[in-house]
Amino acid sequence: MDEKNEKEEIKSDVIDRRHDQMIDHLYRANQVAKRALQFGHHPFGCILVAPDNQTVLIEQGNIDTVNHAESTLARIAYTNFSPEYLWECTIYTTFEPCVMCTGTLYWTNIGHVVYGATEKRLLELTGNNKKNPTLDIPCRYVFDHGQKNVKVSGPFPEIEDELIELHKEFWK
Repeated sequence: MDEKNEKEEIKSDVIDRRHDQMIDHLYRANQVAKRALQFGHHPFGCILVAPDNQTVLIEQGNIDTVNHAESTLARIAYTNFSPEYLWECTIYTTFEPCVMCTGTLYWTNIGHVVYGATEKRLLELTGNNKKNPTLDIPCRYVFDHGQKNVKVSGPFPEIEDELIELHKEFWK
């Protein structure tokens, strides 16, 4: 094997491991969403992962219509970590952050957002539900109108079925 092919293989292995790690963290965020549901809250969950891409710093489920999982986690993170540190962290969330949460993540300075399923998919599940009058605005659109280069990864179709399972009965 020549040096170029060896470098490409190593790069591919790193990308595969990173992808698998993202899926694992999304599964953990979904466990947090299950816990939120058990407490009678909307079934959303997220986790904040340290720059080492392994250590979970904070877990947060949805609380209510105004205190979403992501915005609550972001506020807690901001009071406990420096903006410079948060820029190196990643938030993993079951669904694409709404406009409110995206703005909060932006101001908190979390540098990477990973989500499992899209806001548009959530709208399909919730319909015109008073409990979740979804704003159909992608988080990338919001970040693109800011001055920071927040990295966004998602959706992940291979995990979507498990993520939406919690929502099927909840929004009826």
